[in-house]
Amino acid sequence: MHAVADTEHLVIDHVGHRGDGVVSANGMSVYVPYALGGETTEVEQVTGHPDRRRLIKVERASPERIAPFCPHFGVCGGCAIQHWDAERYRAWKREIVVATLAQAGIGCKVAPLIDAHGVGRRRITLHARMGTHEVLKVGFAAANSHDIIPIDRCPILDPHLDGALEAAWALAEPLISVGKPLDIQITATNSGLDVDVRGSGPLATALIAKLSGVAEQHRLARLTRHGELVLMRTAPVVSIGTAQVALPPGSFLQATVAGEEALAALVADHCKRAKHIADLFCGVGPFALRLAAKSRIAAFDSDAGAVTALQKAATLTSGLKPLKAEARDLFRRPLMPQELRDYDAVVFDPPRQGAQAQVTQLAASKIPTVVAVSCNVTTFARDAKILIEAGYTIEGVTPVDQFRHTPHVELVARFVRKR
Repeated sequence: MHAVADTEHLVIDHVGHRGDGVVSANGMSVYVPYALGGETTEVEQVTGHPDRRRLIKVERASPERIAPFCPHFGVCGGCAIQHWDAERYRAWKREIVVATLAQAGIGCKVAPLIDAHGVGRRRITLHARMGTHEVLKVGFAAANSHDIIPIDRCPILDPHLDGALEAAWALAEPLISVGKPLDIQITATNSGLDVDVRGSGPLATALIAKLSGVAEQHRLARLTRHGELVLMRTAPVVSIGTAQVALPPGSFLQATVAGEEALAALVADHCKRAKHIADLFCGVGPFALRLAAKSRIAAFDSDAGAVTALQKAATLTSGLKPLKAEARDLFRRPLMPQELRDYDAVVFDPPRQGAQAQVTQLAASKIPTVVAVSCNVTTFARDAKILIEAGYTIEGVTPVDQFRHTPHVELVARFVRKR
């Protein structure tokens, strides 16, 4: 915990892009987590962070303030906003996209925000650490801190993650003896919970046996350590379109089922006239396997395990057009213009750092339609400018909110080559 200094009284101006209340003080922007615009607050300075304050109390609340629904809110760092009226929250989240694009000089229509929280998050990463007095802590990181907040329940999770927290605690108890901090990734699948534990290092045979017993007791579909199999009761499988995909250990999936479906529906609509599509940064195929119902697909990703799972699922699913998946690092070896000649459309969904190297090659190509999916509006804006400056027109952006209660927002945009 950071030491704190003197208290002060601040009137918050607005909520910033990270979800903090923002006010100008002594010529600089100051950030106050959990405060809303117009509120009068009592705050403490945070030593070592001159631009941050800790909220002590709200002296005069905004009429837009509501009661948070989670008892851990304000301590756990998982959610930034549960205390704001839903309509104002939705307007703020859309405005993040509008303002970031405007700042980058990109003028385009921004559609209404799509709420894609659905029934909740289907994957989580819990942290396990030994705290003071040798007390085990399993939970999420505290806001703006490396401290772990022990969690016994989380109301934003998909019901299919029921039992995940109990399983994480049970796995951490024997593993914490190795003396290393642990990260426990848990994904809800059609077959049950898929768990990958990282941070433990090599384990003795007796400890692996103990973990196998925990996995059996909690009826985990699969337990892996750094991707290495400890126990599999049944293969973890998820449905993507008409396909069933057997997940590699620690696989990336969109945070919610509703989020994946919303993004995929937008992508499909933007590609509906394309007969041959390249899906870049394809992962296990949330777009490719759905697009293959009507179009030929070439899919590329650096994750060889994901590519293998995608190819196998496509091969075993009847009624799909030809789909070829290839492992390729698109940061180091982007598809070049001559390799892109045969495609009617390209879809790309990169990690948070964006896809500058690949987009530069797309900009030099003659692809008629490019569909961008992004989880970072800032890197999206950078990549979008490359396409626009090369002659593409951006037809619009649709923001998608699958990370409800946080400042994170997804988006889908369509670019067309000027004729």
